[in-house]
Amino acid sequence: MTELFLGIISFLTSTIAGIVGIGGGMMLIAILPSFLPLNALIPVHGLTQMSSNLSRAVFGYKDIQFEVVPKFLIGSLIGIGLFATILNLISLNYVPLFIGAYILLSLWSAKFNEKIKRYENYYIAGFFQTGLSIVVGATGPLTMTLLFKDYANKEKVLATSAALMSITHILKVFVFIYFGFVFFDYIGIIIAMIVGAVVGSWVATRLRDKIDGKKFFLILKVLLTVLAIHIIVKVFV
Repeated sequence: MTELFLGIISFLTSTIAGIVGIGGGMMLIAILPSFLPLNALIPVHGLTQMSSNLSRAVFGYKDIQFEVVPKFLIGSLIGIGLFATILNLISLNYVPLFIGAYILLSLWSAKFNEKIKRYENYYIAGFFQTGLSIVVGATGPLTMTLLFKDYANKEKVLATSAALMSITHILKVFVFIYFGFVFFDYIGIIIAMIVGAVVGSWVATRLRDKIDGKKFFLILKVLLTVLAIHIIVKVFV
């Protein structure tokens, strides 16, 4: 039942991400602490999100703006190398606290988002997006603002964002393999979530133009806030 439930959740969050561009990964990382041990939380989330973003990038291949990919990749490689050391310094018991705080700040703090906007450079965006993803899991909003500024076309923004997030999650998966995480221990859950993620990406490409993105994002923002508060409270209860 856990595999089936998480497969459905993965489908729903992947569909959300494919329609509005952000939020799916945040929602998934907010739900997973109730079903996975802390040491498996971000690795399993990373592998699932890799599948979701990679499939979304494949479905929207013609709209990817490949000129930004090399810059982002260079920044990501540097970021993943430096931030990987943080894994040895932080107690896993407080990982949900980082996740919850990051979600709330991203959603409601204009000052926090204003600071992020200052890094309007794909090298720096790759550095922080991929580096921070090791600790907080979902960092898609870090590049979304930059992409919206550079490209007015929604399809280009969503496809390019998916490609950049694929890089982030692929590198993150390799880091966790290096640290000895055994993905096979969660193979049933992983397969269910990957299938759900890919199907969600496919469905999103067909629903994107039929749903009012502004109303949908408002509902998503409220739901993410509730989930973030829930996982923060669970750290202390």
